[in-house]
Amino acid sequence: MPSEDSKLVLVVDDEPRMINFIRMNLELEGYRVISATDGLDAVRKTREMLPDIVLLDIMMPEMDGYETLQAIREESTVPVIMLTAKSEESDKVKGLDLGADDYIVKPFSPRELISRVKAVIRRAELPAQVDKAPIMIDDRLSVDFNRREVIVEGKPVKLRPTEWRLLYHLMQNAGWVVPHETLLSKVWGWEYRDETQYLRLYITYLRQKIEPDPAHPKYILTERGVGYRFVDYKAGATGR
Repeated sequence: MPSEDSKLVLVVDDEPRMINFIRMNLELEGYRVISATDGLDAVRKTREMLPDIVLLDIMMPEMDGYETLQAIREESTVPVIMLTAKSEESDKVKGLDLGADDYIVKPFSPRELISRVKAVIRRAELPAQVDKAPIMIDDRLSVDFNRREVIVEGKPVKLRPTEWRLLYHLMQNAGWVVPHETLLSKVWGWEYRDETQYLRLYITYLRQKIEPDPAHPKYILTERGVGYRFVDYKAGATGR
């Protein structure tokens, strides 16, 4: 049964039956659940209740899920899973581009729901053993995992939880190629090890935020057909 220490889930859907279905299954797994039936209420409850994760339906009247997600992202990095009946690749990419962390297509099983929620919450938490001191990559980029702060050319840059976790695992293996499957397993979870589109998208997001020229990266390097390598900053390297 849920306790005061249980993770809090905000379910946003205009269908009461769907909310009840999700609530029942999450509470059986020990989660606390609150709900909203429209976008404005979802944004307000995200701000006031500080949920650990948001499950957000796309097809809602007036303010749809994409608009709601944009409003949430203006003030919060809370993990968000989009719920939708659409399964086209373009819809998935749109949600991820706007800041979603994952995507579940209706109808879904209780097992899939719980698996995805656990995986996304896990990704939002950096490993306990992180470098305590800020890491100076070069004169334009520094990373402080302890404070979750990235400074690019003297200005702070916001990273989403999944971006933080991806950057962490790349930098922990600086100078070495990390295979696609390894990154997917460590960042998203073993059940995502074949979801290469997630990895490509988030590598793109990271490059757009930290690289001087994302089209010609100097920090996150591609090893075609194998994986990705973060530049070996410990050896004073700044490129290939």
